[in-house]
Amino acid sequence: MAVGLLGNKIGMTQIFDESGNIIPVTILKVGPCVVTQVKSKSKEKYDSIQIGYGNVLSKTLTQPELGHLQKSNIQPLKYLKEFRTTEQDEFTVGEVLNVDLFSPGQFVNIRGKSIGKGFSGLQKRHNFTRGPMTHGSKNHREPGSIGMGTTPGRVLPGKKMAGQLGNKITTVKKLKVIQTNSDENVLVIKGSVPGKPGNLLSIVPSE
Repeated sequence: MAVGLLGNKIGMTQIFDESGNIIPVTILKVGPCVVTQVKSKSKEKYDSIQIGYGNVLSKTLTQPELGHLQKSNIQPLKYLKEFRTTEQDEFTVGEVLNVDLFSPGQFVNIRGKSIGKGFSGLQKRHNFTRGPMTHGSKNHREPGSIGMGTTPGRVLPGKKMAGQLGNKITTVKKLKVIQTNSDENVLVIKGSVPGKPGNLLSIVPSE
């Protein structure tokens, strides 16, 4: 896995490309992130780096979290995330990573928590087709049969039914980077990303 960054979703807008076409884009506030730990196979049995994002007051963190950061003389950070990589030797503890990791035209995978839609029915949650609306029909939005009457007379696990929609970690892959702004730590991505404005996101280069 390549090394990525953490950031927040600012919101969506649209821009014009060189041909005059309208492109829907999402604006992200990415980093700066600090390398808080470098792990190696010799010590931790695997290679990775850990980054931190979001300055906070020390009183908002637990003692173990504070001790972990103070050991490397790093200011209190709200979020920590680890990326598996075989290039961990290229990073040092305390190094600052920003949007310069990405370039226009590059493709990235963005991971975050999707918007919660609450308890939703089958048409909205699983794209079921509704039943007939006339001739005495009484199954407009019903699920229909959910199991057999004979052995094994039960509802099989994994059956698509109504329930909680959204509010889960999801990944959108192969999103194109349109623009980067190192001064403002802003990333402009083509298309939409998970969650509402302010949502925490992980941005990783696509493989």
